[in-house]
Amino acid sequence: MPPTARILIVDDHEDTLYALESALAPLGHLLGRATSGDEALKQLLRGNVGLLLLDVHMPGTGGLDVVRYMRRLEQTQHIPVVLLTGFARDRQLGAAAYALGVADLVTKPVDPWALRTKIRHLYDAHQRRLALEAEIRALRARLEERTAVPGHPALPHPHAHVAPGQPAGAQSGELERDRT
Repeated sequence: MPPTARILIVDDHEDTLYALESALAPLGHLLGRATSGDEALKQLLRGNVGLLLLDVHMPGTGGLDVVRYMRRLEQTQHIPVVLLTGFARDRQLGAAAYALGVADLVTKPVDPWALRTKIRHLYDAHQRRLALEAEIRALRARLEERTAVPGHPALPHPHAHVAPGQPAGAQSGELERDRT
């Protein structure tokens, strides 16, 4: 996921979308919007979404349904989700949301400063995770390249001071002591 990944804001009320966009604009990230769960899923499947800010209660496909679907797909299962609810904290909603791996459940109206702080942290952490995964893939590819070339060990010798082909401990006299 490139660092230009969007923060997708999903709510069925235009005024709420506008308020959330205004709250998150100072972060400097690209923002996307959707007015339904179905539209959100389409945008998620197109890719380039780095975080989802999602209303729980929408007509049709609700927020929890969107998250359930996301978690089943490899390309979307790790995207951080912050759920928004206009209702007071509900234990059942909280339990269902956190069981699906939702990062946070925020009650509307939101505090713009607190929301920006949460979103910044989650977005940056997700981008770092993706960068580490890319680095691991690159290192694995290099390792596979090296193992495919005859005469090249897959990993550097654990005793770098020992010449290749010479048994470990040969320079320190360990082998001679072991033989006696």
